[in-house]
Amino acid sequence: MTIAYWCVLAAILLPYIWTGVAKFTSGFRPQDNHNPREYLDRLQGPAKRAHWAQLNTFESIPGFMAAVIIAHLAAAPQGKIDAIAIAYVVLRLLYGILYITDQARLRSLVWAAGLGCVVALFVVAA
Repeated sequence: MTIAYWCVLAAILLPYIWTGVAKFTSGFRPQDNHNPREYLDRLQGPAKRAHWAQLNTFESIPGFMAAVIIAHLAAAPQGKIDAIAIAYVVLRLLYGILYITDQARLRSLVWAAGLGCVVALFVVAA
């Protein structure tokens, strides 16, 4: 399995980090697990932003997965695929941190850079 494929797994797991932050920094109790979506919708402050980071991260995963697979199928240089995939995961991790800490402008730049990684995977596959 390539590094880029491991990065796909890492990307799939990232949203669960953010939901963990949302739940466990806000007093989540076992009984809240009966209606976790309602619970998350009621959050405020950093916990609410962690939830939003989770949702945005889930939204970004399909494009990244497709780009990695397409780059592999197109026999793009493996070192480039791996480097871009690592950059994507690091940027998405940074994105979540910036979202939780309410650094909106920098977060948006990091978001754009993550999207740039997806585009770059298609470019190296061309």
